[in-house]
Amino acid sequence: MTKPPSPSKRSAIAPFIAMDVLSETRELERQGRRIVHMELGEPGAPAPRAVREAATRALAEGAIGYAEALGRPALRQRIARHYGEAYGVDVSPERVIVATGSSGAFLLSFLAGFDPGARIAMTAPGYPAYANILASLGLESVLIDVGADTHYSPTAALLAAAHRAKRLDGALLASPANPTGAMIPSDEFQKICAFCEDAGILFVSDEIYHGLSYERPCETALAHSRNAIVVNSFSKYYAMTGWRLGWLVAPESLVRPMERLQQSLAISAPTLAQIAALEAFEAKAELEAVKASYARSRALLLERLPRLGFADFAPPDGAFYIYTDISRFSADSAAFCKRMLEEAGVAVTPGIDFDRARGKRMLRFSYAGAESEVRLGLDRLAAWLGAPRQAI
Repeated sequence: MTKPPSPSKRSAIAPFIAMDVLSETRELERQGRRIVHMELGEPGAPAPRAVREAATRALAEGAIGYAEALGRPALRQRIARHYGEAYGVDVSPERVIVATGSSGAFLLSFLAGFDPGARIAMTAPGYPAYANILASLGLESVLIDVGADTHYSPTAALLAAAHRAKRLDGALLASPANPTGAMIPSDEFQKICAFCEDAGILFVSDEIYHGLSYERPCETALAHSRNAIVVNSFSKYYAMTGWRLGWLVAPESLVRPMERLQQSLAISAPTLAQIAALEAFEAKAELEAVKASYARSRALLLERLPRLGFADFAPPDGAFYIYTDISRFSADSAAFCKRMLEEAGVAVTPGIDFDRARGKRMLRFSYAGAESEVRLGLDRLAAWLGAPRQAI
């Protein structure tokens, strides 16, 4: 018998548990269960109407061929203009690269910016795919623990301490962050950019939740550094997850290397999505109405979660997540979330997806869905937690 192929060592990465939870919920739904989805960071609203209409027109015309590797010029120009409108920052279209979602943008950034063995700092808790992509590329994640003492955000001092312990080659930080929703304060953000510049550390700024902040505006690393790589996406604020379209702004020295990589890895980002995405920037009224619904869901969660026993959580400054302690109920977030799904019909993500060391006492609620879903989820949790039960 022929021996089946063995998987490569680079494929031996941790699972993305939020996606595993989604698979479990889909199986329960196939069995006829009504599940409330609070596990994924996927907007419940569709893409703006003008985006969908532009895609329909383009399909009718039928000319959906390859785009340039760096992206369609009109979209690159519009993205560059966005930085002036939103942040007052002048960005050349030549530095803008359109990618297959932020995932594709991160892949280009890591391949162009780092050699195998490079050490890249990131926060714990943090987005799990960061470390998984880095590991598959032979890069090392250096975890920096953040908590209530730093508002769940990294600081320049924490980066400097990690750099002194052993040289860092890069730093990958998000503001607003997943899973916490925490934003880096403006003065600290400037210090981080300055430290990375002085230390020769390539700073990759994850800005995919920009536009989704509730008490103060988001800030781009491009306001403080020309050498940072900024990654953004049409998935979150623009509600275009399945369109698989994102972008990055790169230092001039990395544009051509990224173009060469894109030519071979993806050829180009999806042309249909690029044509449609031009309209996303003009749909601000519609998008702000969706954001207002997130704000109402956020307010509802902030009011009701403490009454349900989830009183210790990270400050949800932006995005659409609340990352909360569940020590009152359980010391095993995976088991607790599984029971919540099976018994209450509410899907959330266990904290171990975001922090392997400390996540057993945490979970993440997403309020990206419809307000009615968030309210139903809270009602179900109130009923479920009202019954006497043993700690897990």
